[in-house]
Amino acid sequence: MLFSNNEGQELSMFTPYPALKLSPKITIVLAGESNSFEEFTGTITVSKIVKTTKRYKLKDLILEVKNITKEVNSPEGTLTIVQDVNLSITEGDLVSLVGPSGSGKTTLLAIMAGLDLPSQGSVNLLGTEITSLDEDKRAQIRGQDVGFVFQSFHLMPKLSAIDNVMLPLEISGSDEAQTKAKEALIKVGLEKRVQHFPTQLSGGEKQRVAIARAMVNEPKILFADEPTGNLDKKSSSAITDLLFSVNEQMQTTLVLVTHDLVLAEKCKKVYELSEGRLL
Repeated sequence: MLFSNNEGQELSMFTPYPALKLSPKITIVLAGESNSFEEFTGTITVSKIVKTTKRYKLKDLILEVKNITKEVNSPEGTLTIVQDVNLSITEGDLVSLVGPSGSGKTTLLAIMAGLDLPSQGSVNLLGTEITSLDEDKRAQIRGQDVGFVFQSFHLMPKLSAIDNVMLPLEISGSDEAQTKAKEALIKVGLEKRVQHFPTQLSGGEKQRVAIARAMVNEPKILFADEPTGNLDKKSSSAITDLLFSVNEQMQTTLVLVTHDLVLAEKCKKVYELSEGRLL
């Protein structure tokens, strides 16, 4: 087995795989002895000798959480909400965080998205260690490459659906804010609700507006906090299908918090939290 970097420079054939998998720019080269090659997962099966060499590039890490702990002061003393959490997510992943109320899911999601800071540990998001940045710089990253869908929608009540979706585009200085916002609303099935205000929309429609707003900048990663938590069964099913469709069409990484085990099981990775710890 040979290993090479993106420039084709050969690395030691004895380099251990655990050291390589943490580097997203390493390419694994399986050379010389196989009729068929499978994506490298830590084990390799070898058969007959062939003359060709195939390259397999490891998926890029888009999010890496290291030793995250979140503590807050309370009348009873220090309260630990998240404790020593480690996880990594690659491009295009579908990931769910599950656990009972009070297990730290929403807090962990907010820390991963740069909406909150941990007491200890680090978060590397899109190649940047965001826990060392101030709020303005974290907001800049969120505005460019991160989308967020909230359980309670967080729509501006005095703005129409299209104006709510236009907000992130206008903040980023887009010259085509109205056109892109309308296209986003059409994609989520709200072409007939463009000028409606939040008070004129159902819960499912409000969440569709929120998803359109989160996706209008074509983010690389989308965080969703209980996206179906305030919806009836029919609306929940429709929003679930919409989120997974967006993930597939736009190849956006999706990380969601949910109590819905049926929704969670549709994800490729499921992390369970209990009392702030990953199980």
